[in-house]
Amino acid sequence: MPTVFESPADLKAAVGTHLGYSDWLTIDQQRIDQFAEATLDHQWIHVDPERAKAGPFGTTIAHGYLTSSLVSHFLPQIIEVRGIAMGINYGADRLRFPAPVPVGSKLRAGAELIEAEPAKDGSIQSKVRVTIEIEGSEKPACVIDSISRYYAA
Repeated sequence: MPTVFESPADLKAAVGTHLGYSDWLTIDQQRIDQFAEATLDHQWIHVDPERAKAGPFGTTIAHGYLTSSLVSHFLPQIIEVRGIAMGINYGADRLRFPAPVPVGSKLRAGAELIEAEPAKDGSIQSKVRVTIEIEGSEKPACVIDSISRYYAA
């Protein structure tokens, strides 16, 4: 269940709060190959399982940008803002890939609300630090400060 805010203004009181976790998602070779097709990034460490066996990771790994793009999948499982006309992805301030994601890994995201302030356009701009974890790994796959803007209904 996501953490629910009844209005964008309610975000301000929750700064510093850990919002919870998403469900686990398995990263299979089909998803990696589809991402390679969509982005035209066919580097062998992602799409050539035979060659990758002899590579630095012993198997194919997910693209870093594939991992970061999953924020759009994970965040709705973690946070819901009601009373809005619309919400938009405004960007990101920080993006790091501390650990590779081997094919077959299970990922989930945890999220912390680190900022929520009025923006000049009348929206509430929030910054959520999303940490994408790899099941069984001490290091996360990705840490990203995701910025959203919420426009009241």
